[in-house]
Amino acid sequence: MPDVTRRNVLRAGAAGAGAALLPVAWSAVARAGSVAPPQVLAAGDLALWYDEPAGTDWLRALPIGNGRLGAMVFGNVDTERLQLNEDTIWAGGPYDSANTRGAANLAEIRRRVFADQWTQAQDLINQTMMGNPGGQLAYQPVGNLRLAFGSASGASQYNRTLDLTTATVTTTYVLNGVRYQRESFASAPDQVIVIRLTADRAGSITFNATFDSPQRTTVSSPDAATIGVDGISGAMEGVNGSVRFLALAHAVATGGTVSSSGGTLRVSGATSVTVLISIGSSYVNFRTVNGDYQGIARTRLNAARTVAFDQLRSRHLADYQALFNRVTIDLGRTAAADQPTDVRIAQHASTNDPQFSALLFQYGRYLLISSSRPGTQPANLQGIWNDSMTPPWDSKYTINANLPMNYWPADTTNLAECFLPVFDMVRDLTVTGARVAQAQYGAGGWVTHHNTDGWRGASVVDGALWGMWQTGGAWLSTLIWEHYLFTGDVGFLQANYPALKGAAQFFLDTLVAHPTLGYLVTNPSNSPELPHHSNASVCAGPTMDNQILRDLFDAVARAGEVLGVDATFRSQVRTARDRLAPTRVGSRGNVQEWLADWVETERNHRHVSHLYGLHPSNQITKRGTPALYEAARRTLELRGDDGTGWSLAWKINYWARLEDATRAHKLLRDLVRTDRLAPNMFDLHPPFQIDGNFGATSGIAEMLLHSHTGELHLLPALPSGWPTGQVAGLRGRGGYTVGVRWTSGQADEISVRADRDGTLRLRARLFTGSFTLVDATDDSTPSTTRPDTDVVQLAVRAGHTYRAARPGVTPSPTLSSTPTPTVSPTLSPTPTLTPTPTPTVTSTPSPSGARATYTVTSSWSGGFQGEVTVTAGAAPTRGWTVSWTFPSGQVISQIWSGTHTQSGANVRVTNVDYNGSLPAGGSTTFGFIASTAGANNPPTDITCTTT
Repeated sequence: MPDVTRRNVLRAGAAGAGAALLPVAWSAVARAGSVAPPQVLAAGDLALWYDEPAGTDWLRALPIGNGRLGAMVFGNVDTERLQLNEDTIWAGGPYDSANTRGAANLAEIRRRVFADQWTQAQDLINQTMMGNPGGQLAYQPVGNLRLAFGSASGASQYNRTLDLTTATVTTTYVLNGVRYQRESFASAPDQVIVIRLTADRAGSITFNATFDSPQRTTVSSPDAATIGVDGISGAMEGVNGSVRFLALAHAVATGGTVSSSGGTLRVSGATSVTVLISIGSSYVNFRTVNGDYQGIARTRLNAARTVAFDQLRSRHLADYQALFNRVTIDLGRTAAADQPTDVRIAQHASTNDPQFSALLFQYGRYLLISSSRPGTQPANLQGIWNDSMTPPWDSKYTINANLPMNYWPADTTNLAECFLPVFDMVRDLTVTGARVAQAQYGAGGWVTHHNTDGWRGASVVDGALWGMWQTGGAWLSTLIWEHYLFTGDVGFLQANYPALKGAAQFFLDTLVAHPTLGYLVTNPSNSPELPHHSNASVCAGPTMDNQILRDLFDAVARAGEVLGVDATFRSQVRTARDRLAPTRVGSRGNVQEWLADWVETERNHRHVSHLYGLHPSNQITKRGTPALYEAARRTLELRGDDGTGWSLAWKINYWARLEDATRAHKLLRDLVRTDRLAPNMFDLHPPFQIDGNFGATSGIAEMLLHSHTGELHLLPALPSGWPTGQVAGLRGRGGYTVGVRWTSGQADEISVRADRDGTLRLRARLFTGSFTLVDATDDSTPSTTRPDTDVVQLAVRAGHTYRAARPGVTPSPTLSSTPTPTVSPTLSPTPTLTPTPTPTVTSTPSPSGARATYTVTSSWSGGFQGEVTVTAGAAPTRGWTVSWTFPSGQVISQIWSGTHTQSGANVRVTNVDYNGSLPAGGSTTFGFIASTAGANNPPTDITCTTT
């Protein structure tokens, strides 16, 4: 794959040369008599498998990850390669993206836009509003660990699998009469990548291991069984690389010998070997890069060295399966599933392979679990997997479609914890975005445009034609309310309300009245990446902006009601909302993309941004807005089915929301082809962009369950290609865990578990005939009303499971047994709620006047994320220590910006090198992830001492 930056791709595409950047579709030939391997069948076909190594093709290697660490495993017999990533290795370093010339030129830019002088407005934007630098910085690799075994000549019985049920890549083969096996996984509990090598003949494992990297690095042998590579990230856009990293690989062997010298690790004559890989980074946050990267790498490696392999594996499985096993899906199986995965992709258009849709669905969940965990960076354009110093689109965060799409399946497919890094990023963007808002718009609040990176750049980048889009931060902020609708976590809403309010404040300050239409509009902005006239995308009040702002203003008003705050502000945003332009139907029967009824310059453009109101929003619905519903259908017909990988994935969601099962299924099948999926099932734009994977998972969930209109709609877009099946563990807004089983395209049984008391509306074809409905928790029969012929409504109680079924259907134990990340049933999203405050404890000031404040920032079933802010008193500090006792058995598993010890319930945290010294009144924050088996009560006391 060529190395291309986002701007190079855009320029080439504008010049008509974009196709030259795209990889050629690949091919695979069906194997006669192929049968899925036993380990794949044991995983219920939830495994990617191949009968050939990846060779040098990165898109054939298999991904593993723990949210922070990622590796692509190639499975070559002669030289195994693990291409390594750590999620904070970004080019450059902290920078201020704001352009201080912006505010002074904003009035003239707006005048030109309103005068239809769009290209002249773009020229002035390019001169005065572009960020500094004009492009953002790339996510970059650590390097490679290579295990050289010698010649592969004569190898047979080769098999390579990625088991989604265990998050483990396994390679097996026979060579010289010996059966070899390698297992690789990335452990979140132990924060290491583990490779286990075994052979069925004693003394048969011999290899040399070395690191290499495209970064500026030095290699070393820290001890007799370890090698290391120490490096620094690359420069980009005139910003010097500043993220230091250390990767360590350590070998423990049974039998044989292990030695290390000169950066080469040598294992000879072993029967089994465990290789542990630990990586530390100096990145602390978007402003700080002086973390103890060497100490991090060494501490995690030393801790993992004390744990036996079986325990490392069991801890990894317990952690991963607690997330993955929440949702099960069965769409049926045919003989097509007996072919290797690449063959299944290549022949998908000509075969009936319903199980592949289930595999694709669960693969997206696997990738999200592996690339986004509490305390990590959010999943970027490539998740966490990247082998290039200059990856396509810089492998960063494109907000006008891709970053939100990455997280569409987080709540619906029961992975709420994996969503949390996005909200950490939003809090960062409130800082950088406030600077941009003031410098470039003279406004309060905060703003982010169409991209950001590891340094939380918030300004306009890549040129006005693409980058002059104001509502990136607004879209991200709506995710706060959306997540709350699923969880009902008031503590989460409280912690994130300032970001939601700040995003709304920016638009209260910057919306302007359209001179002829009178609506409040954004100006300047665009409908993402699509010119409305030749070389002109900049405009005022595009439809997508209006739809996003309607959601933003609704969200902040409703959040204020839940929290009982900001009554005046709520009134202001609702007044502004009512002055936004409505979504209009154009002359072609389509949804207008702009205020004027312009015809798009590229009819089949990949973005269909003006249907944001259909999905992910709920402003266009079949029963609520029938005219817009028909216009949305017409819009999709005009745009066409084909598109980039992620565009196809979004269209699956669109057609599912239109309740068109046939078209949604067609788009899903269109996605499964060799120019849209790589052999390893990575989605191809092309090139690789992971949002298509997540969008496909979301689309399949939308085909099976809707909850965006205040009801649970079961099987709203079930295609004829899935006549019999079952899904369990999906989540619905309002706090519901849902399962459904069907035959001949009709539901036999529905199971709904309620997190909290409330009123539930269920819509399904099942209710048009005879059915039974019971409270399966206490065997009572709930009272119901019938608002529509296919709807039942009933009062539900927290913790109770309700079962509806056709008469005579035997209950399925698998529909309601899936564990879910439910919040406390006492939490409710209703406006009359008295909110449960976020647990906060502040220490009594120490003799120096320093104090510490403990806060729970988010929580989920079995765990939570916390922050402690240390504030110096009247005197500066050289160091600090914070101590407390957990009252409810909480155990810290991960900490950042501090070093901790925990003995039983007693926790002690001391500063690290870069944040011990505080000026008088200065403060710093450290964060942690912890598990809890029961109530998450805060400490009754916390102490802070300083030196």
